[in-house]
Amino acid sequence: MNSTLIIAALLLILLSLAYQIGWSKSRTISSSKQEKLHSRPVYHGALVAIWALVPALLILGLWVLLGDTATRQFIMAQLPQEIVTEGGSGLVTAIQRVRSIASGFGVAGEIQPFEQAAADALRYFTFITFMVVIAAAAGTGLLALLYARRRIRARLRARNEVETVLRIGLIACSAVAILTTLGIVASLLTEAIRFFSFINPLSFFFGTVWNPRFATVGTGGEGDYGLLPLLWGTIMVSAIAMLVAVPVGLMSAVYLSQYASKRVRDIVKPIIEVLAGIPTIVYGFFALVTVGPFLSQLGGFIGIEIRATSALTAGLVMGIMIIPFISSLSEDILQQVPRAMRDGSLGLGATQSETIRRVLLPAALPGIVGAFLLAVSRAIGETMIVVLAAGNSPVLRANPAEPISTVTVTIVNQLTGDTDFAGPQSLVAFALGLTLFAMTLLLNVAALFIVRKYREQYE
Repeated sequence: MNSTLIIAALLLILLSLAYQIGWSKSRTISSSKQEKLHSRPVYHGALVAIWALVPALLILGLWVLLGDTATRQFIMAQLPQEIVTEGGSGLVTAIQRVRSIASGFGVAGEIQPFEQAAADALRYFTFITFMVVIAAAAGTGLLALLYARRRIRARLRARNEVETVLRIGLIACSAVAILTTLGIVASLLTEAIRFFSFINPLSFFFGTVWNPRFATVGTGGEGDYGLLPLLWGTIMVSAIAMLVAVPVGLMSAVYLSQYASKRVRDIVKPIIEVLAGIPTIVYGFFALVTVGPFLSQLGGFIGIEIRATSALTAGLVMGIMIIPFISSLSEDILQQVPRAMRDGSLGLGATQSETIRRVLLPAALPGIVGAFLLAVSRAIGETMIVVLAAGNSPVLRANPAEPISTVTVTIVNQLTGDTDFAGPQSLVAFALGLTLFAMTLLLNVAALFIVRKYREQYE
């Protein structure tokens, strides 16, 4: 049987058994002594379950952290001394071959007798250690269960203890999110500083030529790393996308919240939100094979040259992708405007369109602006659509019908292939990522500031 299934079954059995024991004992105390419990039986059951589960999880967690090291040391003890002494890639290969033989996947070439013996010993070692870990987890869980059961009294503050554990768990989850963000920023910042040791920051942030040349570091042939063509391409594509998404999304939200019947809203809104579930690579393919050629033919028909892969193609399709984002957020914001304001406006003789323009939209404007800024940050960070449809031409130009390149496209290009992260050609991706992170962070902060500063509170 799969070891994961055994562990999951053990934890489920331990959890259900502990909960039932705690719940039953608390009910027995309540009924036999006719004494009122401080906490409901459900909290006593949850408390016993937590006491039983935490030690078992700690045992399993320790094995996850230390098991691979113990297995490696055991394999090295089974290998010939000359292989262990030599070390290096030969030792790594030998350990991997033993692991593969033991797992049953097999290896290339002839299996040496010492490899087969080590694999047999490894299988036995793995089985024994797994059973010991399972027994230890089950044993510590049962001991903790019995201890928690003895603690159950009528005045035991089980609810307070359970809520404390839940609060600690929520704080831990929040800390994970915060630490992950800090880790991303630290990694980007560290590698970006290495990049700026090769390239002058002024040349990077204010340069107008992007032409990285993959040459030997220190020969003077690192190339030009001007950010402005990429930054302008990113802004251009995002602006086109917002010109498409903002009016369509906002008008859709107004229609669904003010004009559409409940039946129509229940049908139309899920259809619009289906666009949000389509993978971006599908949008990119759609832009490449359908929208781009169509715009090129349309431009030829009206006498304007429009390239099939251009900022216009990428921005148009990206705007379609962002429509459900703006529509859904704006509709929710419009729905939150108090109905008394609408009724008051209509009661004073205003038409429905006047009520929307002069009452609802001004009242919901801070939230709508916040939704727009969040949509802009989504557009700036988009990758697959611009990779396939923008044309990948890092040239500073104002014509949206010409190919351009964006920050995200360039990051993909610089990290594609065999990169050693030793020169500016690959390290520039981290500087670009840090720039993109700063842009989206500023937009999100601006959105939150606008929503909090200008939001009106209605009773």
